[in-house]
Parts: sequence; C-alpha cells; structure tokens
Amino acid sequence: MTDPEEIRRFRSAIGQFATGVCVVTAFSENGPTGMTANAITSLSLDPLLMIVCFDRTARTRVAAEASGRVAVNVLSSDQEEISKIFASKATEDEKFAGVGWKEHAGAPVLDGSIGWFAGALTDLRPGGDHEIGIVAVEDFGVGPGEPLLYHRGAYARMMGETP
Repeated sequence: MTDPEEIRRFRSAIGQFATGVCVVTAFSENGPTGMTANAITSLSLDPLLMIVCFDRTARTRVAAEASGRVAVNVLSSDQEEISKIFASKATEDEKFAGVGWKEHAGAPVLDGSIGWFAGALTDLRPGGDHEIGIVAVEDFGVGPGEPLLYHRGAYARMMGETP
C-alpha cells in the first residue's frame, strides 16, 4: 500500500499537468450512466483507438464492460456543473436530470460537448486502482466552444483565442 504522504505528493506533482475534462458514458440495464474523467487519450489513428481509465469501483465501468459500448464527451468551459455532478456519487437519474443526450454507436453522447467519441470497449487491463479501457472509435464529432480544463486540483479555462 502506498504511503498517504507519497500519494499526496504524487497528486500535487501530477496536478501540474493540465488536462481536459470529460464525461465517460455508457448504457446500463437501467439506462444511461456516466462519470467524470480526465485520464483519457488517443492511442492510435489506424485503427482509431482511445484509452479511457476507469476507477475499478465506478458504476460506469461496470456498465461499459457489460454493454461493450462507451462514449467520451469532451466538456466545454460552460459545463463545469455537469462535470461536478458526474464526479459525484449521485444516482444516475440525478446525474442525467436536465442533461440532454443522444445515442451514437450504442452509447449516450451529451448535448453541448465540444468533442465526442463513441464505440466499442474492446479491452480492459489492470492499472493499479483503475482499469485501462481501450475503445475502438466508431463515431465522433466536434461542437463549438472552449474546453473545460483541470489544473492543480481546480477547474480552469483557456485564456485568449484559439483557432
């Protein structure tokens, strides 16, 4: 077991790396489910693959594994509240209350996302207290807006204009 002080120091150091904020979604037998995540990256352009890291205890991981389908929703700078509710232990009904979505490639894609990727969860590999999922991207899209960022344990926004 890692020493708590070492974990705190590691979190402080890794917090220097600014990341985008996403909500990963899937369908469970009871409807849509989702969780906030920032451990997401592209893996391959040929074929189109992504990596999504799931907390081992996440309800969304269970649903994604069962359904074999997942979506990654890149949040816009005005979706901070969505990020917070999907990061909570709220029920799935509470998380999706007032949040529009449409199904793409067998997974829920959130309205207002500035980018989204949907497809098959092809593999889950152990990664400490997380599982590393590989997603074969089958559908994706881009929307308007600026990204919501996370840096040093807090939400952040881009400064200046982007192309």
